[in-house]
Amino acid sequence: MPGGVTLARREDGRVVLVDDALPGETVEVELTSRRGTEHGTVVRVVEPSPVRVEPRCPHAREGCGGCDLAALDHSSELGGQLEAKLDLVRDALRRTGKWAEPNVVAGPALDPWGFRTSLRVAVEDGHAALRQRRSQDLVALDHCLVAHPLLDELVHEGRFGDAEEVVLRVGAATGERLALVTPRAAGVSLPGDVRVIGADELAAGKRAWIHEEVAGRRWRISAESFFQTRPDGAAALVDTVRDLAGRVLNRDTGILIDAYGGVGLFAGALLADRPQWKGLVAEHAPSSTADARVNLADLDVKVVTTTVERLRAPRADIVVADPSREGLGKRAADVLSGTGAARLILVSCDPAAAGRDVALLTGFGYRAKVSVVVDLFPHTHHTEVVTSFHLEDSP
Repeated sequence: MPGGVTLARREDGRVVLVDDALPGETVEVELTSRRGTEHGTVVRVVEPSPVRVEPRCPHAREGCGGCDLAALDHSSELGGQLEAKLDLVRDALRRTGKWAEPNVVAGPALDPWGFRTSLRVAVEDGHAALRQRRSQDLVALDHCLVAHPLLDELVHEGRFGDAEEVVLRVGAATGERLALVTPRAAGVSLPGDVRVIGADELAAGKRAWIHEEVAGRRWRISAESFFQTRPDGAAALVDTVRDLAGRVLNRDTGILIDAYGGVGLFAGALLADRPQWKGLVAEHAPSSTADARVNLADLDVKVVTTTVERLRAPRADIVVADPSREGLGKRAADVLSGTGAARLILVSCDPAAAGRDVALLTGFGYRAKVSVVVDLFPHTHHTEVVTSFHLEDSP
């Protein structure tokens, strides 16, 4: 179910992509688009899947698009959300990655409720809202069941005046809370401990941040910086990357490149107890690199503000790459493979992009060994997959 849609076929073989349906079901569909591949939405479920459930969240039942897999059982032994994501990754790696028999396994289990520590919301009549699926229409939120309690309180109690959009962010370990309001913060009402800043203030040079604790370290995260939406998920990714790095990371000395490094999570967590190792963090966003320089000040790590495509990468022992949804692309894959790293670990947030990058890196002499699906985003189609590559002929 790429993109959260289910593929169906007409009697003549034409494909129809259907929202709100599950594999194996018989449904009545109303077509919503006829340009190119047809799209539709479910009008009535005739024969439901054994893993279909009534969404726990009332807003999902109202049409909120935030959790597009809310009707798919999260933990069913018959094959729920995680199994669907594993199958999706296997399919993408076979078809797009040209990996004949992909080794895909499930990562650490994470709590499916109350986990999100950041949320981007629209505003309707001063209240937090999310958009309906494939629509500009809004669903006002009373509570959000996937939000951390510190965040859900802001969803429930916040009044956002004439704002167009608000990014809410909390530190689960530190209790710090922040609201970034677009276009300006006038008229916003939130609990007194919340740092409120307008997008206009950021544009004028003002700065605001919170702190979070992951992997035994404290991280500064500015209002505009990227960080994983759940700290336990960030920790699970760190543990997965560490395991996949294997014995290469156990060498006395070495060089690690953290590409698309954000605020320095992987470099900081992996090198914290390796004083003889050197690191390089490459990140294009100035806000994130400013945070990374603070977060990694105690380590022998250089932070550069650059795109990976323009990075003058040195020889390295390990490369960790966490690109955006589009993936690496040919130029970045060329740059990173040019490091000659014995281990290249790719953190992909889209299975299709993972498949494309597996094919690219295979062409540059790397061999995919295993892909680990870490379910950071329960109840949604979003799928995080960590793939380990060995340079050909390396141990």
